[in-house]
Amino acid sequence: MSTDQENPVVILDAAESWDLLAGSELGRLAVSVGDQPEIFPINYLAHDGVVLFRTAQGSKLVSLTINRNVALETDGYTDNAAWSVIVKGTARALQHEVDIETAKKLPLHSWIPTIKYIFVEITPQQISGRRFARGPEPWR
Repeated sequence: MSTDQENPVVILDAAESWDLLAGSELGRLAVSVGDQPEIFPINYLAHDGVVLFRTAQGSKLVSLTINRNVALETDGYTDNAAWSVIVKGTARALQHEVDIETAKKLPLHSWIPTIKYIFVEITPQQISGRRFARGPEPWR
């Protein structure tokens, strides 16, 4: 079903949600440590059923070490529609050299000029998405 003024919000199935996730590369990573939520903008690659991103030593990596449960949100829009996808899963830094070498060959590059040698993989446990029609608010 597509969105329109009669159906302004459509729940997407997992395949549609994954396609939108894979077609984007900028999202927000949500973590929680000690009952304190944090959100980090990341660029990522959705590939072979997992989400990969690169990071350096710092608070994001420390947070993932303490609590591996994460959420990733990404969205996009056109003049007529918008969409949002949320992935919930577990994150782990790649440790094995074979995994790291494989990840290095993928088209995942930092958007900012910083050194990020650590690859992190998110294994999705749940993915959900919504598509929204854009338009003026209806008057009652």
